[in-house]
Amino acid sequence: MKKTLAIASLLLAGCGNNPPVPDWQMNAQNGIERATAAYMDGNARVEAAETKRAREALASTGKVDLIIRAELIQCAARVAALVFEDCAGYIKLAQDAGPADRAYAAYLAGRATAADAALLPAQHQPVAAAASDAAVSAVQAIADPLSKLVASGVLLRTGKASPQTLADAVDTASAQGWRRPLLAWLGVQAMRAEQAGDSAEAQRLKRRIDLITAK
Repeated sequence: MKKTLAIASLLLAGCGNNPPVPDWQMNAQNGIERATAAYMDGNARVEAAETKRAREALASTGKVDLIIRAELIQCAARVAALVFEDCAGYIKLAQDAGPADRAYAAYLAGRATAADAALLPAQHQPVAAAASDAAVSAVQAIADPLSKLVASGVLLRTGKASPQTLADAVDTASAQGWRRPLLAWLGVQAMRAEQAGDSAEAQRLKRRIDLITAK
């Protein structure tokens, strides 16, 4: 995975660009990327190990802002896979979070305000600030696959996701080979097909889900 989220690039912000690069930076960045990739693939064992590695590396710096960003990256991956739960790791540190991190946490929770939108990574700003139709178009314009799925998850969480949002999310997850979010988005499509009385489409989607989960 070439990158995780837009905020992942902020992880090392302010740490300087002069060589040599400290081991903690490499360990943290690699751990976060590998943990995210493992989560998307549904590999809980590898995710746990890499998350532990990243947290230990970041803890060695005593920089709470870096640890907060790592926790938000982990929570964003869950939103991408439609796991809408409290961001527990962030909540424990929220009192020390800066404005941009608080805004991103609010965005992931589906509670971003107009003021929060201005503090988000650029590709997420129009998603948070726009009405439903414009937000859907803003998500379609996002090029980074993981950021696109995160934004799509936010739209679903806030009731703004269109059928095209779901279809694009399925295509994005499929193109990356990300089993966990692919299954989640296909599940939503199947549920909506059932609710609409389209049993043929619902069965087609369930056959696709069975194909992915078959061992």
